[in-house]
Amino acid sequence: MDGLMMDFPLNLDFIVRRAEQLFPDREIVTRMVDKSFHRYGYKDMTRRAKQLALALRRLGVKPGDRVGTFSWNHYRHMECYFGIPLAGAVLHTLNIRLHADDLEYIINNAEDNVIIVDEQLLPLLAPVRKNACTKTYIVVSDSGKPNTDLKDGMLDYDTLVEAENVDDFEFMNIDEKAACAMCYTSGTTGRPKGVLYSHRSTVLHSLGSLLPDVQGMGQEDVMLPVVPMFHANAWGMPYATAISGIKMVYPGPHLDPVSILEDFAQEGVTVTAGVPTIWMGLLQVLNQDPKKYDLSRLRKLVVGGSAVPKSLMEAFDKHGLKIVQAWGMTETSPLGSTGNLTPEIQRMSEEEQMNYRA
Repeated sequence: MDGLMMDFPLNLDFIVRRAEQLFPDREIVTRMVDKSFHRYGYKDMTRRAKQLALALRRLGVKPGDRVGTFSWNHYRHMECYFGIPLAGAVLHTLNIRLHADDLEYIINNAEDNVIIVDEQLLPLLAPVRKNACTKTYIVVSDSGKPNTDLKDGMLDYDTLVEAENVDDFEFMNIDEKAACAMCYTSGTTGRPKGVLYSHRSTVLHSLGSLLPDVQGMGQEDVMLPVVPMFHANAWGMPYATAISGIKMVYPGPHLDPVSILEDFAQEGVTVTAGVPTIWMGLLQVLNQDPKKYDLSRLRKLVVGGSAVPKSLMEAFDKHGLKIVQAWGMTETSPLGSTGNLTPEIQRMSEEEQMNYRA
C-alpha cells in the first residue's frame, strides 16, 4: 500500500514557487563590475528566470540540451541557475580558470548548444570558439545595460530576457530524476568527466545543507559565496538560499580582500564560504587594521577545497571569527560533511576542540 502524503516531484519548480511566493522582497545583492551595487528581490529573480526559460525555448533549446555559463558570481548567473532548468535544459557551469584546450574539450564533450558568457570574460572564450560545437552565445553586459555592439551573431542577455512575456510561462512538470545541472571534475586520471545533478538530488542537497548541524542557515542570515558559481554550483548555496529565503550577496569579479570585507560589513553578512587562500588574504588586511570593518554579524566562515591550517583557524579566532571546515566532492553535490563540533567535543578543553576542528 502506498502512502498518500506529500506526493509531488522534487524539482526546481518547487524552489522557484516557494521563493517567489514567500520571499518576494528578500534581497539579492550584486557587486557590479564598476563596484556599484545592484539590488532586487527573489520575485524579480524568479520572473527573469522564467523569461530566460522562454527565451531559451524560443532559441530552440530542448529538454535535456546543455546550456553553458561562463560567468562570475552575480544575480544574472543566479537567474541562469533556475532559468536553464526551468526550460528543461541542463545548466553546465564552465570553469573560467581552465586552459583553453581543456575548456574546448569540455564544451564539445558536453555538447553545449548555448553558452551564456560575461562580456568581461569574452577574451578567455575567444580561443575556444573556432573549434567549439556551440553556435549561440548570449552575452551578459558589464554595464547592466543592453550591449548593442555585439558581432558574430552574439545575443545580448538582457535584451533577450526582457523581450519575453512572463505571463506566457508555464511550468513543465519536469521529472525529478531529470538532470538539471552538470559540473566537470578532473578526478584523478584522464580527461575531465561530467557529473550530472538531478532536480531531486539538488532539492535534497539544499534541504540537507540547511540543517542546524550542517550550514544551519535561516531567514535571518545573509550569505556571501566567495566560492565561484562555476565550482560545484557554488557548493549548492544559490539553491539553498532560495529555498529558505536567505539574503544573497554576490561579489561579482571583485574577490580582493578589501572588496570582500567591504561587502561583509556593508551588507551584514552572517555566513560565507570559500577556499583557504581567500581567507589568508583577508587575514592580512584584518591584522593591519582590526577595527576598520564591522564584522560583528559574521558568525561562520565555511572553508573547503583543501585542509585549513590550524594556525589560520587560531588567527581568525582572535578576531572573533569562526572557521568551520567542510568537505565534499563534485560527485557529492558537493557537500559531504561539515566540521561542526558535537556536544561531547564541546565539553573538551579548547586545545582538544581545536585539534578536532583542524
